[in-house]
Amino acid sequence: MSNPSSRTPTERLEQRLPAYRDRVEDSLARFLPAPDTLPMRLHEAMRYAVLGSGKRLRPVLVYATGEALGAPAEALDRPACAVELIHAYSLVHDDLPCMDDDDLRRGRPTCHKAYDEATAVLVGDALQSLAFRILAEAPSAVPAEARAEMVARLATAAGSHGMAGGQALDLAATGRTLDLAQLEDLHIHKTGALIRASVMLGALCARAPDRQDLDALDRYAKSIGLAFQIQDDILDVEGTTEALGKTSGADARLDKATYPGLLGMQEARTRGRELVERALDSLEGLGDSADCLRDLARYIMERSS
Repeated sequence: MSNPSSRTPTERLEQRLPAYRDRVEDSLARFLPAPDTLPMRLHEAMRYAVLGSGKRLRPVLVYATGEALGAPAEALDRPACAVELIHAYSLVHDDLPCMDDDDLRRGRPTCHKAYDEATAVLVGDALQSLAFRILAEAPSAVPAEARAEMVARLATAAGSHGMAGGQALDLAATGRTLDLAQLEDLHIHKTGALIRASVMLGALCARAPDRQDLDALDRYAKSIGLAFQIQDDILDVEGTTEALGKTSGADARLDKATYPGLLGMQEARTRGRELVERALDSLEGLGDSADCLRDLARYIMERSS
């Protein structure tokens, strides 16, 4: 049997991720409306857009952060599902013809291709509202004040000062050359805001989290959010459609601003590794309980999909 300390971050995560993913998948299936309840086509499409696929990075971050601070797993289910529902809604809307106009997502037809554009718009709307409903109804194990803060943080992350604002910046940047500060500002909003919210929601499920720990976790989340986007940009160039589950080369086709396009491939990788090291430095005070978060940070620049 191999020594656990000799395994790579990806190998160690492969031992832990199935349990996290199974837990959030079961919870999502429970919270989503049943496909045989009216309006059946909408509910069927909602489940199509959410269940059965995806890396589930954001809910995994909720679980790993909460566990690092001693939060019980049952208190983390609703926040984990809430961030994944917001993420799923954003993908459904991003794929629409008026946005990125993609036909493939997670290895199968995008929601508007499997159903139709109007249904896809409604799916995104309904998933977003469901996310806030299940978060507001979090169990009494999470104090009301913490639930209110989680709702506020997720709303900010999803709105015009977060993900939606980042998408607007991304659309406005099409065909333009950005400098590094502008590109990172775009992705701090578009990709990073929801990743930061995932970490913060997990932390808020712990009883009286320390302010110093919250600040450190926020720095960690900001760094891995940018690193995640860098690796996404790299994989869009080097990955295959089969491995990615979405159309490779889409950034070039849409003339989007990317890290490899701005910095070159090698410098983009270097920047990603620097961000991972910055994330790891942020966790110095958290001890062994944050080892899963450390492995996730390293995995982000190692992943192939």
